[in-house]
Amino acid sequence: MDLNEILEKAENATSPPPDPLGGIPKQKLSPVIRWTLRVLILPFLWLELLAEKIARWIVPPPFKQVGTCKRRGNCCHYILLPEVRGILGWILTFWHTEVFGFYPRTQEPYDYEGKRITVMGCRYLNKNGSCSKHFFRPKVCRSWPVIEIFGYPRILKGCGYQAKVKKSYAKKYPGLTVLNETEKE
Repeated sequence: MDLNEILEKAENATSPPPDPLGGIPKQKLSPVIRWTLRVLILPFLWLELLAEKIARWIVPPPFKQVGTCKRRGNCCHYILLPEVRGILGWILTFWHTEVFGFYPRTQEPYDYEGKRITVMGCRYLNKNGSCSKHFFRPKVCRSWPVIEIFGYPRILKGCGYQAKVKKSYAKKYPGLTVLNETEKE
């Protein structure tokens, strides 16, 4: 199965996908260490998000996010992370799996938009589609769906969110849905 098939399956899913073969792997890091690290990085995460908001104010993106989350949890079952090789890749994989609680959903990385992507799932997703660790969620979860300053938005279809082109950029992105009068830029 290729990544487009996986994403299409996620977009149309009405129930959570099955766990990976062998089940969700156990975390090796102690919960005390894991949660201490998450608490310690939280202020830095907030600073980074604030810097992104300031950057968006200075250079506004051509797209506007509209809609609300349907709390299906599909974006949490299929978290796409860029593959990084070498020692940095090992550190990032350890961080994502042991500290953030992600687990590999597939064994092999995929090629997606010219990048190698690893498909991960989150172990902290409740049955009702909500996050059991919402306050301490990582940046990848806080900034989803991704509305890029440069480039196209990344939104999982069926999640409740949409990206619409701001009127001032409508000519640059023909054929895409433009914000209407009731939706503010």
